[in-house]
Amino acid sequence: METKELLKKVRKIEIKTRRLSDHIFSGEYHTSFKGRGMTFSEVRQYQYGDDVRAIDWNVTARYKEPYVKVFEEERELTMMLMVDISGSESFGTKNQLKSEIVTEIAATLAFSATQNNDKIGLILFSDQIELYIPPKKGKSHVLRIIRELIEFEPKSQQTNIGQALQFLSATQKNKAIVFMISDFITDDDYEKTLKIASKKHDITGVRVFDIRETEMPNIGLVAMQDAETGQTQWVNTGSKNVRLQYEKYYQEKVGYFKDIFSKCGAGTVHTRVDESYVTKLLGYFKSR
Repeated sequence: METKELLKKVRKIEIKTRRLSDHIFSGEYHTSFKGRGMTFSEVRQYQYGDDVRAIDWNVTARYKEPYVKVFEEERELTMMLMVDISGSESFGTKNQLKSEIVTEIAATLAFSATQNNDKIGLILFSDQIELYIPPKKGKSHVLRIIRELIEFEPKSQQTNIGQALQFLSATQKNKAIVFMISDFITDDDYEKTLKIASKKHDITGVRVFDIRETEMPNIGLVAMQDAETGQTQWVNTGSKNVRLQYEKYYQEKVGYFKDIFSKCGAGTVHTRVDESYVTKLLGYFKSR
């Protein structure tokens, strides 16, 4: 992509997503995640109205009366954006590709974090780590992230979520707010790595999908190419059994995503390319 065209695209996304983050998300983001990064300050005697979850049982047992831990909110948090750039993200039937919506969501979240004076980092992944940008502050840093989201060409078209989570755990030693943005259609088992990562980080999976992915239309014999493997095969979409098998496979992957994220205490957001991701994210922030 030529530099002039790239800058034009970056500017267009900046204008749209910054407006959203300034006027809609900044307050909700801060309210939702403040207190997620906390440092221990002291213990004191329990007072009526204190959160019982803050009781320090060791100190309580020692003094034979309840004591609670007191925390101070950290001045800044760290947001990590983990973005799936595998071949399946290039799919779209409603005038927008999944990858375009993914970029907008990531940019909006990044600008929201900037409003809160937080650091933002980026991990682009396929079935390998394609790009890692360590967390930093500032508008120029966010614009670099947007440029990479628009322009970066992955080496692989396949997906491995477990490997991406493993990399997160290895590189991000301090607690972070993590948004993993993907369609989560993958055959890898990422339960173990998600469980490890979610013990340290506040993780949210943002599933971006197209309505045409949820079911196979009956349009006869069609040559279909797997966006991740590049393999092409003829598929008889007129066969009810073929359509049912496809839908079963798709629902299994979505169900696995929902179940594993819930089991590991991670949050989930689901948004179609033709829906308002603004509404979905706001609803999620308010429900926290």
